[in-house]
Amino acid sequence: MNIVFPLFHDVTQLDFTGPAQVLSRMDGAKIHLVAETRDPIRTDSGFAALPTCTYAECPPADVICIPGGYGTAAACEDDKLLRFLERQTQTATWITSVCTGMFLLGKLGLLKGREVTSHWGYTHLISSLGAQHKPGRFVVDGNLVTGGGVTAGIDFALHLTALIAGEEAAQLIQLALEYDPEPPFNNGHPDQAPETLVGKLRPRYNAAAADIAKVI
Repeated sequence: MNIVFPLFHDVTQLDFTGPAQVLSRMDGAKIHLVAETRDPIRTDSGFAALPTCTYAECPPADVICIPGGYGTAAACEDDKLLRFLERQTQTATWITSVCTGMFLLGKLGLLKGREVTSHWGYTHLISSLGAQHKPGRFVVDGNLVTGGGVTAGIDFALHLTALIAGEEAAQLIQLALEYDPEPPFNNGHPDQAPETLVGKLRPRYNAAAADIAKVI
């Protein structure tokens, strides 16, 4: 089972490394980190990731998962990446995204009339894609599965594993990874966080969302 993560500069590393850690443990799964070349891809965490294959070398995806990050706006204008995604999504069994990776699917016109989610800082743009925002850590609409922001990719991947391989397989992976979150603060979403903290972050996300709005 070929699980394909297309990468681009300034990608959020946990958007793909979190799901990859989960999905790679399914029986028969093979992870492909794909870019135009095999040159290192700069992530938002100060280190690079090495693609395992190029667009030309990548096999047809059974699962394609598009991560997000501050490089999403530039990725939405990358014709070679968009052509690669168009080819892969035509035959993939599961079409998925995490965080702002959803906007690349929207750029291809694949979200019209669908229910989706994304990082909370960008959900106000979803209607411009002809899609409907459904709150949640992940949202399933047919063969389309979208994950919320960053850490939601782990929950997304466990649920996707259950859809593909069954709940027991997903539960075994969760147990093996000791995924037993107990965050020190009840502060992971604007619905829970103090407005003073939300207000400190909104300008950052508003600026990034404005860049995405220009290209979708």
